[in-house]
Amino acid sequence: MPTFYIEQFGCRATQADGAALEHQLLRRGYTPSARHAADIVVVNTCTVTAAADAQARDAIRKIRAGNRAAQVVVTGCYAQRAPEALAELPGVAWVVGNSHKSELPQIIENLSLASASRAADFVPAGLLQQSSVANFPGSAKILTGAFTLQPLLSAPVFGGEGNHTRPTLKIQDGCNSRCSYCVIPFVRGKSRSLPPETVVHEIKQLAASGVREIVLSGINLGTYGRDLSQRIAFGDLLRRILDETPVERLRISSIEPMDVTSELIDFFVANDRIAQHFHMPLQSGTDRILAAMHRWYRAEHYARRVQLIRERLPDAAIGADVIAGFPGETDEEHSSTGAFIESLPFTYLHVFSFSKRPVTAAAALSSEIPTNVIKNRARELRALGERKSAAFRREQVGKRLRVLTLRSASDEDAPSENLHAEVMPEPQFTPGLSSNYLRVRVPGSWPANHWVDTRISSSQGGVLIGAPEELANCVAAVHACN
Repeated sequence: MPTFYIEQFGCRATQADGAALEHQLLRRGYTPSARHAADIVVVNTCTVTAAADAQARDAIRKIRAGNRAAQVVVTGCYAQRAPEALAELPGVAWVVGNSHKSELPQIIENLSLASASRAADFVPAGLLQQSSVANFPGSAKILTGAFTLQPLLSAPVFGGEGNHTRPTLKIQDGCNSRCSYCVIPFVRGKSRSLPPETVVHEIKQLAASGVREIVLSGINLGTYGRDLSQRIAFGDLLRRILDETPVERLRISSIEPMDVTSELIDFFVANDRIAQHFHMPLQSGTDRILAAMHRWYRAEHYARRVQLIRERLPDAAIGADVIAGFPGETDEEHSSTGAFIESLPFTYLHVFSFSKRPVTAAAALSSEIPTNVIKNRARELRALGERKSAAFRREQVGKRLRVLTLRSASDEDAPSENLHAEVMPEPQFTPGLSSNYLRVRVPGSWPANHWVDTRISSSQGGVLIGAPEELANCVAAVHACN
């Protein structure tokens, strides 16, 4: 059978699409392979910034240079937004937008049949019956268009910490909002949800396989269930998951601030199986820029949510996305955003430099900020985020955290998850992750996917140092005797 390789870019939603495609190809008998040797290479793209576009184009050129025999299929958000630009690249056989991602397995199968039959000048009927295909000058074909009732592609995405550690399950896709800087609604369509029965079934299967923490992700998680014929609120889905599955820890990847209600916070307080972790996009701390961004809240609304979380959950992680250099942002407004962030108990920041995206409202704004100014502002915000992170880590010293080990200390070659502060552990330590999204190094060689109740002794180099609580108690007793 043919071999395949999937080159992944972008967010967890894009990675979930790639995982779903991988499962479908495996079921059809395809065999995974290295990029340089695969018969079919799928490039699953992102287009959230101009840099993401450039990375995808560069990857396609490198694939072509390293494996000229491969059939290259480009899909994802960039393929939906600008298929013609991708079809021009040498070696690309198909460009398939998100709108037709569900047809990828059949397209790849047809490509395999055509390649196998090329010597006999045989063209499979499937290739002749693609009525919505556009032939691009050259060899590439384009399949994209408007979103209709497209199925939500979803499969658990496992990170690099091991085969049974912290999978991400995408339960929602698309977005009905129109933030002026964001291209995602145009390349992923309207909000749509995985039925709750399917969500519960997937989580039961993951838990039965030994998974202890599961991350729920989506483009706009707070809108989950509003598109279903039998509507269900996101909070009600969380209740069903905890009531009907044995999952030991559930983590929410990101949620809009206006969806963080007092009822949701109370639910987090009452359930220790929910990770104490809120990631709420902020983007700006000034009302004028928030209005220009078409965000639905103002700084005061956002601040109240953060303060309520800190009151009810003193040790919760609170993270935010922030955009530096939105068109028209003055020096004073940038400073105001910094002061706003400084005034609130954030534990980390994800800072993005503004990137003009075609078809968005912000792309038409004339008051662009010079690139060097954007870079300086982003650098200042990242430094502020690091200071907030360091302060939060210091607050954890002396406290007890329940840590999930990510991989054994001897597994030095395993890639690490990209958190806000990443330091490779020394061989004598095992890396772990706490409920409140902190990296912890536990002495000794522990198996992956193992709970360790850890007493934090210090903060060093962006991670916490701890010891298993039993060992920490013994050390404390010895010191008390002395």
